[in-house]
Amino acid sequence: MWFLKRLIAGVAAVLVLVVAAGALLSHQYSGTPLPWAASRQTDAAWVGSWEDTESLAALLDTGGVDTLYVYAGDVADDGTVERVPETDALLSWLDARHPDVRPLAWLRYVETGSSLIRDRFPAEARETLAPRVAEVVEDGFAGAHLEIRPVTVNDPSIPTLMEMVREELGEEPVLSLQAQHVELLPGGRMPSFIAGGGEKYWSKGYLERVSRHADEVVLPGVDANMPTGGMYGGFMVRQVTESVAALQGREDLTLRFGVPTYENEEWGPARSEENALTAIAGVRLGLSEAEPPEEMGRGVALYLADEADEDDLEAYRNGWLSLVP
Repeated sequence: MWFLKRLIAGVAAVLVLVVAAGALLSHQYSGTPLPWAASRQTDAAWVGSWEDTESLAALLDTGGVDTLYVYAGDVADDGTVERVPETDALLSWLDARHPDVRPLAWLRYVETGSSLIRDRFPAEARETLAPRVAEVVEDGFAGAHLEIRPVTVNDPSIPTLMEMVREELGEEPVLSLQAQHVELLPGGRMPSFIAGGGEKYWSKGYLERVSRHADEVVLPGVDANMPTGGMYGGFMVRQVTESVAALQGREDLTLRFGVPTYENEEWGPARSEENALTAIAGVRLGLSEAEPPEEMGRGVALYLADEADEDDLEAYRNGWLSLVP
């Protein structure tokens, strides 16, 4: 009987937090963003394929994107990297058409399950991976963009890996990190985990810790798993305010926020309430509220550039880029 009472109490606590978070998000996605909360023409985009560069060219021709995360390889459990073939073709195209755009080698590790009991990368895997990242960058990239998920808060292997990669790269190449979502309320990651959301959220403290050796950090704008468009917009507002609060001491950092523009579920769940227009509006409201330090770089990142359609490009141009102060 005592176990049942505790279980009911735990479920009730989760429901209270869920209701509170929903009310908070719906409220935050309101108001008018400030005029300066717009593009600085230092935005980014992920690129998963370059067989047809038409959509990518349309985005780059806007002049707002200066960084591309080019899908360059998949990371295995042991730290080895399986390279994506023919990235040199895209690098040559960029050099000829858009020489001012920096290509970063996007290296992915996407797993299932928690890293609570076992570190995501043990010592031997980290020792294998760190120099391999540097080798990939030497193939003509301006730096590396690491996507490693899911990672449990306080998993020590990822901050250590970031430090090791930084040492291998040296100071000049860019080191970019794709973070996980920041918890909407302190302690909110636990109810999400209990409700089946998996290792979805990081605390602000862990985000700051993982980012110490990064030059750039991207907060994902996809797979928020919000039931309505308004809550998704509020979710994006909260991602901005919480991440800026966590990283506001890093004036040498560039912080970007993901904007969903993909339809292929190879890259993540395709949810109807997640769209470029709502995400960008949420980012603008969040920046207006958070007021990041002027020295901190900031922008959006389109996920993915090669799948963006005309509606996505219009949302980017009219809702973000055309508002350059």
